Formats: sequence, structure tokens, C-alpha cells
Amino acid sequence: MNDVKEKIPMIIAIIAVVTLFAILCYLFFVQKSDYYVQIDNTKIEQISRTDNMKYKYTLTGYNQNGNSKEIEFNTSRELREGAYLKLEVMLLRGVITWEEVELNELPDKVKTEMNVE
Repeated sequence: MNDVKEKIPMIIAIIAVVTLFAILCYLFFVQKSDYYVQIDNTKIEQISRTDNMKYKYTLTGYNQNGNSKEIEFNTSRELREGAYLKLEVMLLRGVITWEEVELNELPDKVKTEMNVE
């Protein structure tokens, strides 16, 4: 019986580590949201002349529900003024991919928040 009581703290510690690992995996690799932005080249900053990612954009993005979020992402070139982008954003990693989309591909609530139709 004493053997079991002595092992309880170790079992609890193992469960805690496994749970923490699962949560971190979820935050780093699973949880992601799509946000939509419109390129405004007045909100660009040159960050490097030698690195692949030379520019940093800081724009307001909107998810499919119309909720806004300030989003930063880096690019290798200046993007087309007024272009619409769909950004795949992860909570801890930030923007992981982006692609240009057409106006008709934007969710209705995003169009409303951006004041475009």
C-alpha cells in the first residue's frame, strides 16, 4: 500500500507533463484561424536589406465573423496596393501562410467591416 502512495506524485507529474505537451502541440500546430486584410502600402516597414523577408506589414485583419485583430506579417516584396489577402494565423506562431483573394471571396461580414461591396 505504501508503494502506491509513493508513486502517486510521480503519476501526477507524468499526467501534468503529457497534458502540457498536448496543449502546446495544439497551440503550435493545430489551432489556426483565417483573417482577411487589404494591403495598404503606407503601413509597410522595411526591416532588412539582406534577409529574404525584407518588409513588415502591420494591418487590421478580420475573421469570418467580422472580429478585428491587428496582424503583423513579413514579405519578401511590396505587395499590390489594395489587394485582398487571406492570412492563416496561429495563436503562438502568427501568420504562417497568406494568399491573394478576390473581393467576391471575402466573407460578407469581412466586406461589411472593410466597407467594401
